[in-house]
Amino acid sequence: MAPEKKQTPIKKEPTYINKVWQTVGIAALLVVAILIIRVAFDILLMALAGVLIAVYFHGLGDTLQRLTRLNRKPAMIISVAGSVVLLGVLFWFMGTKIQVQVAELSNTLPHTLNTARARLAGIPGGPQVLESFSGGNSQKLGATVQSFFSTTFGVLGDMYIILFMGIFFTASPSLYKDGILALVPAAKKELGRHIMDRISLALKGWLKGMLFSMLLITILIGVAFTIIGVPVALILALITGLLELVPNIGALIAMIPGVLLAFTMSTGTAVLVAIVYIVAQTIVANIVTPLIQKKMINLPPALTLISQLVMGVVSGALGIILAVPILAIVIILVDELYVKRIEVGD
Repeated sequence: MAPEKKQTPIKKEPTYINKVWQTVGIAALLVVAILIIRVAFDILLMALAGVLIAVYFHGLGDTLQRLTRLNRKPAMIISVAGSVVLLGVLFWFMGTKIQVQVAELSNTLPHTLNTARARLAGIPGGPQVLESFSGGNSQKLGATVQSFFSTTFGVLGDMYIILFMGIFFTASPSLYKDGILALVPAAKKELGRHIMDRISLALKGWLKGMLFSMLLITILIGVAFTIIGVPVALILALITGLLELVPNIGALIAMIPGVLLAFTMSTGTAVLVAIVYIVAQTIVANIVTPLIQKKMINLPPALTLISQLVMGVVSGALGIILAVPILAIVIILVDELYVKRIEVGD
């Protein structure tokens, strides 16, 4: 008796309507995922800013521990408490002067713009510059600046959240490191630790160099403008120092208010102020940038600028400020997870 043949089940092809609904469902899920990522991205940026604050506290704690032979815990307490107290003392002694100069700058701004416009109109090439900033072009420029320097949460409004995140990360860094490593397969945990160490070293080097460059440019601009006699020199110096956080773009933006204000004094003063900005930025670029590149990976300038533009459009001011450390993290991840795997043939 011949064995009975087993009938293979016939696959039922989905109908056209089912395919349409599947496509619509996948598209809807992608849209929802993108929206969730878009909302969560600002939170992740705030978390990265908190990590950078924790890196600063740990770096200062390491320095105190090395110089004073203190135990780890007292050194970290002094690092956090001392930084907060020092910041409060600076605001206490300089707050009144800063407030007066901010009020003076805001009150004289319309007069400054009118004077600068009148002086530009009287020099060669000035009318063309004024024409480029008038009408629709000025509106487009305003819209671009607004999109670059507006975030979902607001950078200044969320500084306290970032500060508390930094304190929490500082208090128990191993808790968060172990949590990330728990997501890594057991065979790759050593690689995960190595990548985290590389990222930590790169962020520490960037932060150290950036703080030094901010302090140096603030001192140079403040002293030079005080000697020249430019009004609100302290505010202009602080603005320049803060905008040092934004490579390439920040130096140009910081230069605008100082030059415009100098135009109210004379054209020669405006030229002198512009020269001061250029010289100060050159000094910082030749002293600080090599130090940063020694501690970090070498970042191509064009790639840095592209990352700033992308992050500025996506997340505003906070995205621009954190574009360089994000780019460094991405390059390290690509190097460790892709480039080196190809080189070893893995």
